Amino acid sequence: MSKLIPGAYGEWDGSPRELFLAPMSGVSELPYRLLAKECGADLTISEFTSSSALTRDDAKSWARMESHPDERPFIPQLFGGNPEDMIHAALMLDDKADIVDLNFGCPAPKVTRLCAGAALMGEPENLISMTEGIIEKIDSPVTAKMRTGTGKMDNNAMMISKGLEDVGVERLCVHGRTLKQRYAGEADWNYIREVVDSVEVPVIANGDIVDSKSAASCLETTGAAGLMIGRGAIGSPSIFAEIKVGLGWMKESELPWVDDDWWNLSQTGKQFASRRWCWNRYLELAKSTTGLRSKWLKRHAIAFTKGLPGAREARIAMHNTTTVEDFAKSVNDMLSAADQKVDSQSSTS
Repeated sequence: MSKLIPGAYGEWDGSPRELFLAPMSGVSELPYRLLAKECGADLTISEFTSSSALTRDDAKSWARMESHPDERPFIPQLFGGNPEDMIHAALMLDDKADIVDLNFGCPAPKVTRLCAGAALMGEPENLISMTEGIIEKIDSPVTAKMRTGTGKMDNNAMMISKGLEDVGVERLCVHGRTLKQRYAGEADWNYIREVVDSVEVPVIANGDIVDSKSAASCLETTGAAGLMIGRGAIGSPSIFAEIKVGLGWMKESELPWVDDDWWNLSQTGKQFASRRWCWNRYLELAKSTTGLRSKWLKRHAIAFTKGLPGAREARIAMHNTTTVEDFAKSVNDMLSAADQKVDSQSSTS
């Protein structure tokens, strides 16, 4: 077992367990991963990336492999249905990666129609054989993410997990839904518990973790070695620190956005203040690493401003800006206005 991967923990006793930012296309690019780390994420994983595209030296795909010392360990995630491409891509990343993660959980049609992602759970022998081939060729520890099953047959994540453990996978992550469900319905934490109990390697639970209450419930139900957060962290990277504060793993005064005015804010005011801090910090991290990129900015802006008063009108105004700097400033102006409005309402109530 790699020193980078702690062992399984057993029943949760309230003590800290690792929190992961999930690999999400168009979301977990380098600046956002660095932001998540500053906001309390213990580990981050790159955007899931096509192994075939990497072997063709596709520039956009290799851009997803950008890393920075502050995010260590660097964990790129690969998907693909061709074993040779998966092995080749893993070899290409071996010197750069601290851990290589394999995607057997993505439900997106553009991935599954290649018999990749969660579709490979319908071919468990091929999935396990491919993984074994990768482990035999590279020095980096290998981990894997999957779903409970495809939904076309009985759930088989437990069986696959045992097979992956046997060939040397050092950590597993299970999203508590099937491929067929995609993101509908509720995550099946009880099934994740069955996976946890069936293997010796650590299992990370994923699905429907949105705050400290759901985090505690998931850990109590699953006994997982940690939690992976995806959709709950989109536009809300502060969720990691908020979970840690809510579970007593860190003090509120340790939050990076806390200043002297913080303690006078309402709960809603604090949410807006932390969101604005996160946006401005994201801009700083982007400028110092990859540069401001319009596509990323627009996607994150939609998430950061979702649900705010006047969001629709503000987004129209944002898209009328001519430079990425002006666009970034317009988002900050909107967040500031919303923050001041909430603060004003709370002071007069």
